[in-house]
Amino acid sequence: MVNNQNSNMSILLRGLLAENPVFILVLGTCPTLATTTGVVGAFGMGLSATAVLICSNFVISLLRKVIPDTVRIPCYIVLIAGFVTIVQMFIHAFLPELYETLGVYLALITVNCIILGRAEMFANKNTPGKAVLDGIGMGLGFTLALLLMATIREVLGNGSFAGIAIPFMQDHTIGMFVKAPGGMLVFGVLIALVHKITHGKAPVKKDFSCAGCPSAAYCKTGSACASAGQNPEKAEV
Repeated sequence: MVNNQNSNMSILLRGLLAENPVFILVLGTCPTLATTTGVVGAFGMGLSATAVLICSNFVISLLRKVIPDTVRIPCYIVLIAGFVTIVQMFIHAFLPELYETLGVYLALITVNCIILGRAEMFANKNTPGKAVLDGIGMGLGFTLALLLMATIREVLGNGSFAGIAIPFMQDHTIGMFVKAPGGMLVFGVLIALVHKITHGKAPVKKDFSCAGCPSAAYCKTGSACASAGQNPEKAEV
């Protein structure tokens, strides 16, 4: 029982730092850079993605033994798109200003690689309970990463926090931070800091061959790689 609790706690917490989807796995970079010019937009994007992540993980885990392997990715995308549509309609109806702020990036949660990646790598292989914990942990990690970036960029770039002006910062803003170069700068610095904090012990993918691909068995390249001793250089594409 104790081991199970530890396992569940580990699943919940690893998305915050050890496997943070933004700073460690470097996923969801497009919405990360685009929606972190302000704290409100970043928080809204984080919560929206978290809601979709939890719901899609749960349903995909429930259906993991029903969905055929050959069409699982299209099925995941359809399920995720359904939840994104629900979240989008809810925000449009009750939070129209946030809807306008997020714009097209709200709909693009459908193809957010964090959500599709967790569906493929975790929800598809674990029970619904653990899938929900993974969704909560990864969603919180994504949200906290967005908030951290947005706070730095808005305070330094606009002299405000969540749209509230900071008096002593108003005359000392650096406009670059709310533009693309500033976003990339903050992103890179934070990745370096997280790497330092984790002492470089965060998981790093070392095998980029077809052998490490979950879809290797269903594509011509993967089959050829397997027959060539898992050496993609010898495989016939």
